Amino acid sequence: MNTVALIISLEEMAKAGVTAVLGYAVVFVGLILLLAVVILTGKAMAATNKKAEAPVPAVAAPAAPAAPSSVASPPAPGSAGEVKLFDVPDKEAAMIMAIVADKMGKPLNELRFKSIKEVK
Repeated sequence: MNTVALIISLEEMAKAGVTAVLGYAVVFVGLILLLAVVILTGKAMAATNKKAEAPVPAVAAPAAPAAPSSVASPPAPGSAGEVKLFDVPDKEAAMIMAIVADKMGKPLNELRFKSIKEVK
């Protein structure tokens, strides 16, 4: 009788082992699916926030850079100093600086232009 009891207990242990493995598998699959849902929701929210926080193009015209002069005057508040212009009119230099600031997504007063030269 002991051998019969031993066989039955081994069968029950095998069934319990299979049940445990299947239980763990279900839990891990559920966790993976939950992780995927959280990641997708995060990406959707980030995309929504990017659309909501899109920078509005600035309408204010940037100040034209001053041509180098013999009189040294202090730079205007918020400016980054003088810009040397080589064969470029003031109006075109101001447009170039505004375009660069817009493409970089930074305010014009945070950028420093040392010189602007027309390439021929």
